[in-house]
Amino acid sequence: MARSVWKGPFVHPSLLKKIDRIKEGGEKKPIKTWSRNSTIIPEFVGHSFLIHNGKSFIPITISEEMVGHKLGEFAATRQFRGHTPADKKAAAPAEDKADSGKK
Repeated sequence: MARSVWKGPFVHPSLLKKIDRIKEGGEKKPIKTWSRNSTIIPEFVGHSFLIHNGKSFIPITISEEMVGHKLGEFAATRQFRGHTPADKKAAAPAEDKADSGKK
């Protein structure tokens, strides 16, 4: 279910503070965050974030197309290693049957 309009988008308060600090100070260091559920707002455009994916931090630079999405959408938590080739799948049951007959 979507968040109600009258509440507005959720952005973690610490992220807003860090963005304000960067705008005042001018230091363009990436912002490290675990808040994957925070919505990207227009103030974030042009800034760099390090978004935690459960294991490491993924560097992301925010562009205008990302506004309205969540930070977690751009840092995948699962790594796809590819499908098992068909010949390996076919060979595995055949080996099991051959081994069971030798016992």
